[in-house]
Amino acid sequence: MSTFDSTKISLDTLLQDICTGKIQLPDFQRGWVWDDDHIRDLLASVARSFPIGAVMLLETGGDVKLQTRPLEGLETAAAKDVAPEKLILDGQQRLTTLNQTLALPTPVQTRTSKGKKIRLYYYFDINLAVESPYDLDSAIIAVDENRQLYSNFGRVVLDLSTREQECKQLYFPCTQLMNSDEWEKCLHSVAPKHWDTYMKFRSQIPESFRKYHLPVIQLHKNTSKEAVCLVFEKVNTGGVQLTVFELITASYAAEGFNLRDDWFGSELRKVDSRKKRIAENPLLTGVEPTEFLQAITLVYTWQRKQTDIESGKNGNAVRPVSAKRADVLELPLSAWKDWADKLEQGFKLAAKFLKKESFYNRKELPYSTQIVPLAAILTYLGEKWLEPKIYGKLAQWFWCGVLGELYGGAVETRIANDYEELIQWFENDKSLPRTVLDANFQPDRFDTLRSRLSAAYKGINVLVLREGAQDWLWKAGIKELDLDEVALDIHHIFPRTWCEEQGIKKESYDSILNKTPLSYKANRKIGGNAPSVYIPRLQAEKNVQLTAEEMSEILGSHALDPNLLRADDYSAFINDRRKRLSKLVSSAMGKPIGTIPEGGEYILNGEET
Repeated sequence: MSTFDSTKISLDTLLQDICTGKIQLPDFQRGWVWDDDHIRDLLASVARSFPIGAVMLLETGGDVKLQTRPLEGLETAAAKDVAPEKLILDGQQRLTTLNQTLALPTPVQTRTSKGKKIRLYYYFDINLAVESPYDLDSAIIAVDENRQLYSNFGRVVLDLSTREQECKQLYFPCTQLMNSDEWEKCLHSVAPKHWDTYMKFRSQIPESFRKYHLPVIQLHKNTSKEAVCLVFEKVNTGGVQLTVFELITASYAAEGFNLRDDWFGSELRKVDSRKKRIAENPLLTGVEPTEFLQAITLVYTWQRKQTDIESGKNGNAVRPVSAKRADVLELPLSAWKDWADKLEQGFKLAAKFLKKESFYNRKELPYSTQIVPLAAILTYLGEKWLEPKIYGKLAQWFWCGVLGELYGGAVETRIANDYEELIQWFENDKSLPRTVLDANFQPDRFDTLRSRLSAAYKGINVLVLREGAQDWLWKAGIKELDLDEVALDIHHIFPRTWCEEQGIKKESYDSILNKTPLSYKANRKIGGNAPSVYIPRLQAEKNVQLTAEEMSEILGSHALDPNLLRADDYSAFINDRRKRLSKLVSSAMGKPIGTIPEGGEYILNGEET
């Protein structure tokens, strides 16, 4: 069954329906933004009967109930009190422009190409339009809200402040293009000598507007919310992406609930910001409203599934746990009211969990997407999350997701599976979640971890830091320095300059195996020297003065062998560090990460080492 019809509707009919409120905007549509140049181009295109693109409308009266509003310029008109029959999904800018310039008596509130706000009336210079029908852009004139045009020196060069002056000077107002009876009556009275010229103009320009038809695609009222959202994103010519949050905001508003105020807050209506409350923890500063909605959808659909099972449903009749876009869009207002406060606490518990795992800043988080199921499961667990057995499983699942690099890209299915399977695992030790089963980390993955933005890189870095990594120059832990906002560098342990002098390839010395976080000051002291040179220098610093044993202890806190480092034995050092980091990864994931060759021998730079 088709979900849409396509037809042609006259411009005049569309404008009438807009002015009477039969056609309005869904509340998620942004405001009208076209500037003076865009307006002139559109008017010239219609005047020459050029195509300006299709319009897409959505029938109202179906399951998709949205808050609506009239087009700009009609906010105080009777249209605002009318229940619309159709909503504009595509064509807002064009239809608003045509409605403001052709149908409304007030000046068009637009802006210059540089963004300065201006109020203009638009006219056609009849003489220019008749003389140059192929250059109508030049025939379109805009005057200010007093219907006057000024020179650069402030002198009035055109005054159209009365109908008589318009007729005598042959400037035709765009507001008369669809019906010019009043203007023609005045022309007959005050300037009959211009009648023949005007009639040539009328047969060209006004007739083009009156006969103009736009192709219209009309979506049926049974169109789903997901389809409305997807269609809007595909057809929106301004490149504006419609978020799930915006569509649900419009949907909830139709039921009298202001979701935007709930999330962002409102000083005017004295509503606290849920977003602000959540962002009080630095780990949660980037939580998006769509992620919050996704978490609510998880707990709502899980509860719904339990109800289905308890009522005796089976097979396809049991609705699944989901975090997919379509299910988020179907989230009822009752679910938000039931779960929003509980999920807010769940996100705050997620921040506490992450802190216990040694994450302190948002930038350190491997995946923001993994916070969604984490917050949802902590909402389910409540205080039980701190029980040792449950906490251990939660930590294992988290690190398997991070180090197995399983939460990048589209993860809606994994999020839903993990939520449901974690609940089962807490009850049954044998019911391992798919993420724990799927997670895999091979020791050669260290060789390709070079970007500090990758999830596994961030995770391994935190694993090293939480073992108590100390700075090589300042008497402080790296994590302590980070919390104090001391500038830190991810530095090559064997410096780049030294590696290049030894013929070591960039893909080897740039991997995480040869990097560690240090204070900027320690980083500068190292320079491009060999470890055998810079380590004694660091020890002997005036304000450091460490013994070799003390320095080795500090070096070793970075999961490395200080003796191999002092010996400048790059190959042995890399193989040894691979084994040390592998143990940290294996311990965090709670499972073997791959086979480490006997003796720790690896192929580096194409040669046996």
